[in-house]
Amino acid sequence: MLKIGLTGGIGSGKTTVTQLFTALNVPVIDADEIAHQLVEPGQPALEKIKEAFGTGFVTAEGVLDRKKMRDCIFSDSHAKQKLEAILHPMIYSAIQSKLTQLHAPYCIICVPLLFETKMENIADRILVVDCPVEQQIERVRKREDMTIEKIQAIIESQIARDIRLSNADDVIDNAKMEASLTQQVNMLHHLYISLSTL
Repeated sequence: MLKIGLTGGIGSGKTTVTQLFTALNVPVIDADEIAHQLVEPGQPALEKIKEAFGTGFVTAEGVLDRKKMRDCIFSDSHAKQKLEAILHPMIYSAIQSKLTQLHAPYCIICVPLLFETKMENIADRILVVDCPVEQQIERVRKREDMTIEKIQAIIESQIARDIRLSNADDVIDNAKMEASLTQQVNMLHHLYISLSTL
């Protein structure tokens, strides 16, 4: 099975693209979804986070305080590394486990921090969803309660756009209209189907 690693900066449109692939009956493994499941109450990752960061990052209901954790890791690189050391091996392991259960010509593995976490080897090809930084900021502002400064800080904490693009096998230009996006996904779908038979 051909494995396509899908990535892109915050607000680039990865979710929309994965939904279009899902509509074509392509299996999608989403690293963010896995990360959310790993920190649910009672899960080992949440217990490790409590040990590493203290109970202040868990609400009275026993749920991870995502906003507090996000603010912490974007203002403290050491804290970010500590969280990644807990979560990334578990995410990688969960992706590998899910891959063994799939039967399809190809699948999409959506990993927003594919390059940052050095997970490129999980995929046979890398697909980057791209748009200008101004569009990224605008999209994130519409969906999240964040200041422009905070959004920019997140963008700056991610790998540079030009490096991401230079490492891509395929690129989806998400600066255009929705119809163009569907067209690009359909073209890639046919390409990946044909590559999967080689």
